[in-house]
Amino acid sequence: MQTEKKDIRALSKEQLRDFFVAQGDKAFRGNQVYEWLWNKGAHKFDDMTNVAKATRQMLEDNFVINHIKVDQMQRSEDGTVKNAVRLHDGLIVESVLIPTETRTTACVSSQVGCSLDCNFCATARLKRMRNLNPDEIYDQVVAIDNESKLYFDRPLSNIVFMGMGEPLMNYNNVMKAIDMITSPEGLGMSPKRITVSTSGIPKMIKKLADDEVKFKLAVSLHSAVDEIRSQIMPFSENFPLKDLRESLEYWYSKTKSRVTYEYVVWKGINDDKKSIDALVKFCKYVPCKVNLIEYNPIDDGEFQQAPAAAIEAYISALERNDIVAKVRRSRGKDIDAACGQLANKEAEA
Repeated sequence: MQTEKKDIRALSKEQLRDFFVAQGDKAFRGNQVYEWLWNKGAHKFDDMTNVAKATRQMLEDNFVINHIKVDQMQRSEDGTVKNAVRLHDGLIVESVLIPTETRTTACVSSQVGCSLDCNFCATARLKRMRNLNPDEIYDQVVAIDNESKLYFDRPLSNIVFMGMGEPLMNYNNVMKAIDMITSPEGLGMSPKRITVSTSGIPKMIKKLADDEVKFKLAVSLHSAVDEIRSQIMPFSENFPLKDLRESLEYWYSKTKSRVTYEYVVWKGINDDKKSIDALVKFCKYVPCKVNLIEYNPIDDGEFQQAPAAAIEAYISALERNDIVAKVRRSRGKDIDAACGQLANKEAEA
């Protein structure tokens, strides 16, 4: 029975060098192939034009390159581009390009489906099929970088992990992907231009701090009242705000990097004075800023956009307390709603 070929991008550069030495070739050949796989984004071995044909055939015999494919691309009137990305096993995830006048942001997925159960999110209705591999995350970024150059004549400037899935539930693969995105051997992007958005898993936020990451952290908060937050995000019953607060204080003590709170205001759920006062209090624990996000309804259910007056009440209260707050308008409204709140975000990282 024929064994399934291994994806060559699962190998480190050292493993590739060792492979070539074991084949009786020079170790530097591994460096060449590694550069083709990551920096040059080769989709197939025949793309590797400075590698001998016999060597390319040997690679073909032993490995595959499980590159993603943009299955469907939708372009909005406001310039937003949504990609339906097909993985090697036929599963689909989504990524979004969000342009402004000065920059282009990639919004990428980290899981097929999601491990969590946020009631307002379309992705939460899909069970988690599997984690994305580092190369599958990386490929989403490369695809959007190429689209940015094609449609806006400039390279990608920012990345947010705010697509399908909870990034901190796929911790190792997300970290490996970010390592390649920021490596000179990959895309060479500054980690300061990357934001990882989490629903708030205290243990993993502390791990980020211990690992001394250089990227930014955003937390989907949506309420600073435990009962309301667990109504919106049932899984958060296991992660009360007290624990989340402690992990964020730990994060700030280790990184000195302020936190961004992503916060959607819904009619009849968190649009009252009690919710506003609780958020103001929560924001005083660590230096932060608040993005109040315009909601893009996924159906006619209980989660509906709050009236403008409620958003204004939040802004006024936050600014009175010297907390930076911005309203983020929904993007790409004229194309299919992206999974979860993927496109409900102006470019920012």
